Amino acid sequence: MNKKLIVLIGAIIIIAIVGILIFVFVGNNNENDNETNNNMNHENINSANNNDNSDNTEESNILVLYFSMSGNTEAVANIIHNEVGGNIIKLETKEEYPKDYDELLDYAQEEQRDHARPELATTIDNIDNYDIIFLGYPIWWTDMPMPIYTFLDEYDLSGKTIAPFITHGGSGLSGTPATIREEEPNATVTEGLAIYGSRAQNSRDQIIDWLNNIEM
Repeated sequence: MNKKLIVLIGAIIIIAIVGILIFVFVGNNNENDNETNNNMNHENINSANNNDNSDNTEESNILVLYFSMSGNTEAVANIIHNEVGGNIIKLETKEEYPKDYDELLDYAQEEQRDHARPELATTIDNIDNYDIIFLGYPIWWTDMPMPIYTFLDEYDLSGKTIAPFITHGGSGLSGTPATIREEEPNATVTEGLAIYGSRAQNSRDQIIDWLNNIEM
C-alpha cells in the first residue's frame, strides 16, 4: 500500500480519536457544572427557608403560669393568654393532690402547717427570656398553694413584672400579692386580680378591665 495513503489513514484515525476525547471531556464538564449549579441553587433555597424559620421562632417575653386543681384558675389563665399572647404553662407537682375536695382541703392545710415545698414536675428552662409573668393560683386557707412557694423559691424573678391572678370562694386575694413581693423583692408585682371560682368561665370582661388597669 502507498505509504502516503497509510499516513493519511493514520492521521484521520488520530484526529477522530482526539475529537471523541474532546467531546467526552467537554460533556463531562458541562454535567459537572450543571450539578454544581443545581447544588448551589438547592443550598440557597435551603438557606432562605432556614432564615424564614428563624424569623418565626422568636420567643415571647410573656408567660402565663398557673396552678389549678378544679379548673377554675385554668379557665382564667386561658382567657388571659388569649388576651395577652405569649406562652402558657401549667405548674404541676410530682406528687398528685387528692381528687376529693374535702381530702384536698385537709392535705393543703397540712402542707401549710409544715411549710412544705412540694417538688415540682414542671421545669422552666428559659425563665430568663420572660419579662412579664402572669402568676395564677387558687386561694387555699387564705394563702397561696405551697407549690407556688416552691416556684418562687426555685426561680429568681428579679427585674421581672409579676401579675398575680387568683380564684377564690370568698376570701379574695388574701394579701398574697404582698407575700409575692416579700418572696421576690427585686421584682415588680402589680395589682392582683381576684375572680370568684363560680364565675371563672365568664370572667373575660373583668379580666380585660384588670389588664387595662395594670397597663397590659
